[in-house]
Amino acid sequence: MMGKTGYADLPLHYGRVPLWLAERMSTLGGAIIEAIVLEYGRTEVLQRISDPLWFQSLGCVLGMDWHSSGITTSVMGALKKSINARSSDLGIFICGGRGKHSRKTPQELLAIADRTGMDGNALVRASRLSAKVDNTAIHDGFQLYLHNFILTVDGEWAVIQQGLNDLSGMARRYHWHSSTLPSFLDDPHAAVTGENQGLILNLADKAAAETRTTILKLSEEHPEKILKEVRSLVMPRHHAVTSADVNLKRLGATLTLAHETNVRDFESLLLLEGVGPRTIQSLTLVSEVIYGSPVRFNDPARFSFAHGGKDGHPFPVPLTVYDETIAVLKNGIEKSKIGQTDKQKSIRQLSVMSQQIEKHFQPKPFLDQLIEKERNDSWKYGGKTVLGNAKGPLKNDQLKLF
Repeated sequence: MMGKTGYADLPLHYGRVPLWLAERMSTLGGAIIEAIVLEYGRTEVLQRISDPLWFQSLGCVLGMDWHSSGITTSVMGALKKSINARSSDLGIFICGGRGKHSRKTPQELLAIADRTGMDGNALVRASRLSAKVDNTAIHDGFQLYLHNFILTVDGEWAVIQQGLNDLSGMARRYHWHSSTLPSFLDDPHAAVTGENQGLILNLADKAAAETRTTILKLSEEHPEKILKEVRSLVMPRHHAVTSADVNLKRLGATLTLAHETNVRDFESLLLLEGVGPRTIQSLTLVSEVIYGSPVRFNDPARFSFAHGGKDGHPFPVPLTVYDETIAVLKNGIEKSKIGQTDKQKSIRQLSVMSQQIEKHFQPKPFLDQLIEKERNDSWKYGGKTVLGNAKGPLKNDQLKLF
């Protein structure tokens, strides 16, 4: 199928991301992407970002409202700021955005092409075609208002775009990945001038005839037939995180790893000595976003238990924990660059250890207790929402999770 990898339906939410969260999202999001590049390479970044479930999990671990349409705009805005500042090192570029920024995508792609030697016209054409298919060829009632084109120096690309449906009050996010377009990547474009930068995209090339035919066939298909073939995610309208939204066995394993005292017996955690249990909880979920397999992201709400949400669901964003998570992750990345990989291996081991605990973990109902405890303790960790700072505890008794 022509590049479509998935879609997500999300309740429409309005409002802006406060500066105190936007800056942290950009820093942590950039560090997560950099860690993936260091561990797996640039292709893996595009594969991850093309998965609607992984993308939603990333937004949750960054502290956005766990189910809202705003995740798309805010996460892509945060990544564009951090990634483009490091594009010469990472080899990844993010173009476009919401509204007027989406209309700047062609100019941004042409500017990147001038610097890298890629075929800018082919990139612009790919951008416009993906938008055209989702906005025009597929009549599903959603009008596009956001378009991001993510490109690597290797000529590989992904597209994330989102449309709204005023009647349903829902937004739909579409994901594309050029890896499902073999004719785009089989050979570099023969007519490109300048220094060879690797694989080149060119929809106008005769080798892309099959792709153009596929686009025409795609436009003739009924939307339901198309959409059932791709990885999908439909988020509920309710704001509160419920047990139905979370795999309690997975979350319980994360909490056990973070908060049980015998966790200090694990040799792999010695390099994280001094990091408190609450930050270990966040780091474990961040670790899974970086190192976890695709099957681990079918309950993205679970990742909101790393840093909460700006709307207070499941709890206020714990700023001191968020900052410590950033510091530990960035420290591990910087040491990895100079060959000192022990800290990064320890971060990776968190997700491995959590999965080991999960095999034998038998959860009892605990989600309501956990959320209440997190809200009661939020003030200790600099908890904050769009409405302001978290207040003191609602009650003084200690809640037991299990």
